[in-house]
Parts: sequence; structure tokens; C-alpha cells
Amino acid sequence: LQNDLATLPPETLWEAQKMDRRLASGFLEIQQWEFQSTHFHRGNPSFYAGEAIFGVLSLFRRPFAPFDERLKSATERMNGIEVLLQQARKNIESAPSAWTERAIKECDGALAFLETGLSQLLRDNHVESNEADDAAGKAADAFRQFKHWLKSDLAPKANDAYGCGEEAFNLMLQKGHCLEMDPADVEAYAWEQMRESQEELDAHASDFGASDWREALAKLQDHYPTLDHYFPHHYGLWRACRAMAEQNDLVTWPECAIQFIPRPQWARGAAPHLYFLPYHSAPAFDDIPAVDCMLAPIDWSAPAAERMRMLKASNNSVIKLNHVVHHAALGHHVQNWYAYNRAASRIGQIAAVDVASRLALFCAGTMAEGWATYSVKLMDEVGFLTALESYSLHHARVRACARAIVDVGIHTGKLTLEQAQDFYSERVGMSAGSSRAEAVKNTMFPGAAMMYLIGSDAIVGLREEMKSQHGDRFNLKKFHDAFLSHGSVPASLIAESMRTGRWLLE
Repeated sequence: LQNDLATLPPETLWEAQKMDRRLASGFLEIQQWEFQSTHFHRGNPSFYAGEAIFGVLSLFRRPFAPFDERLKSATERMNGIEVLLQQARKNIESAPSAWTERAIKECDGALAFLETGLSQLLRDNHVESNEADDAAGKAADAFRQFKHWLKSDLAPKANDAYGCGEEAFNLMLQKGHCLEMDPADVEAYAWEQMRESQEELDAHASDFGASDWREALAKLQDHYPTLDHYFPHHYGLWRACRAMAEQNDLVTWPECAIQFIPRPQWARGAAPHLYFLPYHSAPAFDDIPAVDCMLAPIDWSAPAAERMRMLKASNNSVIKLNHVVHHAALGHHVQNWYAYNRAASRIGQIAAVDVASRLALFCAGTMAEGWATYSVKLMDEVGFLTALESYSLHHARVRACARAIVDVGIHTGKLTLEQAQDFYSERVGMSAGSSRAEAVKNTMFPGAAMMYLIGSDAIVGLREEMKSQHGDRFNLKKFHDAFLSHGSVPASLIAESMRTGRWLLE
């Protein structure tokens, strides 16, 4: 494919096609590295387990086709799982222990769905299918055998090959994110920004009657919706976010419907073990009336203390900043609509779709996660956040900086997995479990953790550059509309395109 691409004549391509050609070439170069490395099918059992079960679950997250058609596809995929997992056992001779542990956890999630979740799903849709039941039983047997192999055969052969190496990391930066920065530049920038944000946290904790930032941020848990207002609160904040964005002329808000629903019963056993986010970016060309944001339900039957713990964990700031602004409103949801409906770039239309454990194309990262991170800052600028929520953004920025530092550190050999985990615990204040999960994911996908910081700051930098360049002609709404209309491509390439100034005339 790379050789074929190189023979295509460039002179007939228009701007978006030239960008696609560059991104396609970079993607293929990265994919050649992935195929040769031990980070994916040659050495990561989680690559197989996650792909196998996500391929089934993804068919039921959205009603893009009649249920019977989706069930038929799911049955075919379940029947193919045995062969896929057999290939894993042939291809992988050794793996880092944390990746094996993650694959075992994914097996547990797969079994939860195949053994009980699917039956619940069929009942919910008033369907009986012997074919699906038989396929689920066959797939469950395959996962049980795979889990046994992971524990008995692969786990004893553990290695410490978590880092991809500086050469491969540079490949991600240059061919994926299209950056001129090298790993040392990213690390130095992240440290500088972390120090500034940490200073803000330390300096203003007393504004909230707290002795330090941890005590101040803990006060966010004191503000949460009542149990019977949990879901209406999401809708209320979504409407308020849109109204304030439109009132302040931040963006042309598209008609892109969202539904906040409890995580379906069929998915509840499997979801905690898998990459099953509440908001998933659906395939670009699905014809669905609304995207479902599947929230972890509050268990009404749980003891009062447990209900209170769950409500505090999903407090107002989590709902507003994460579920609504970052994901289901101005962030990913609006950005996805623009990518699907306005981007001239074909790659830009599809690159940020969520797949088994990451985005479909690596090159989407600085736009998709950069914009979603930037959107929270943007809503803070227009007064949508409380004073404490605004203060918490300094902590969110510390976390984004930590991700970039760990990303570089692990993959250039400066940090071990355990050191990265400790770094998250000590510098960000993450729990042991969250620190471990974050660090493990960082090892699996080199160059991905840095895209929150680098992407969001690229947007801020471009905005300031355009304001300085165009003076009174600069229009924030036109700037955002034009930026989003490029689709899910690297923020650096969007900047190159927008420096021409043609967006001012649109």
C-alpha cells in the first residue's frame, strides 16, 4: 500500500487530499512499525482479547441497523473468536505482565457478556436465537481456554518490554501527530507547564478554606445531584452548555442529539472489565437518531452509604466537566459532528472513531482529545464553571502534563511502569488503582498520552496567533467553526491550513 501510494501523481490533488495523502503515508509507516513490534499482535495478548469482545459489543451500542441484522453479524463474529485467540497463542511468546493481567481482565468481561449479558440482551429485544446462543457458548469456551493459557503459559514468561524506544516514539510524533518537537522537547514543555499549574494549585487552595490543593479539590464531592435528579441533571447541564456557547458566539452548534441513559443491563457485568466508556465516538456514517451516553447507574437498592458514595463519585463537577462538556457536548460530540459532516478530508471524517481500545487512527489524537480538553477551558472562559471547578482545571492540567511526561519517560527508557505509577500517585494524587490503569495504558499506546496537553495547547496557540495576525477581523466563532471543519486530523496540520486566512471569508 505504501509503494502504491508513492506512485500516485500529486499534481491533481486539492488541499484536503494532499493532507490525506500525507496522513495515509504516516499511518502506513506507523502500521509497519506496529506489525514488527511486540506492542501489538506479536506481543500483547490484550490486543486480541479486547478486539475479540469489542467486535461483538460494538454492534449493540447503537441502533445503526435492525437488531436481527446486528445479531447475525455478532453471531458470525462470535464464531470467529476461537480462531482469533488461537492466533494469539501462536504469535505471542512472551509479554509484559501488566498486559497479560489486562488481557485476563478482558476475558472476565467477555465471559460476563457471553454467559449472561447476551441472554439479557436477547430478552430485552424479545428475540430467541439458538444460533447466537451456540456461538456465544463456543466463544465463551475459547475465552476460558485463552484465560487459562494466559495464567499458566504466558504469565510465567513475563518480560519488561514496556517501552517502544526513542526511534519509534519519534515516528509517532513526526508521522502521526505531524510535530517538529522531539521527545525531549515534549518532556521539557510538560515539566514547565506542570510547574506553573502546580504553583497555581498551591497558591489558591486557601481561597477555598483549604490547607492544600487536595483538601480544596475534595470539596467538589460535596456538590452532587439528588438520586432522583441524577439523569435530568445531565440534560440540564447539556442544555445550559449549549445555551452559553451560543450566547457567547463560541461555535455554530449543530443539531446532534444526545441521550443520557443508564448503562444497559446486558452490559453491566462486562463493562467494568473493558474499554467501555459512557460516550463512544460512533462510526462516521451510521444513520442513528441520537448518540447514547451510557452512564454507570446509581443502584437504588444499595445501602444509603453506598448510594451516597456513588453520587459523590459522580458529583456535579464530574458531570459538568467530564460527561457533558468534554464528552457529550462541546467537546467530542460537537467535534465528531463537524468531522462527519463538514470535513473535506476523508481521513478527517473517520480517524477519531473509538475502536477496541483506542482511536481508529493515531493521527486523530491531537484534534480529538486536544479539542475536548480545550472545550472545558473555553467554557470556563465564558463563566460556565464555578470558582472551585475553575480551580480544578489547574489540577486537570497537572494530570495532562503528567501524562505527557510519563509517555515520554516510559517509551524512552527513563521510567519503569512502577515509577510511572508512583509518579501519578505522588504528583497527581491518583488512587493506586487509577495510577496503575493509566500507566499500563500509557505503555500500550506510545505517543497517545501526550495528545491532551499538546493538542489543547496547539489550539490555544493558534487562536492567539490568529488574533494577533488578523486584529479586528478575528472572529472567535468563525475560527472555531473553521478549525472543527477540518475534521479529526493533527492540530499542527490544521494550523498550517488556517494560516492562509481563507477561513475569515467563509
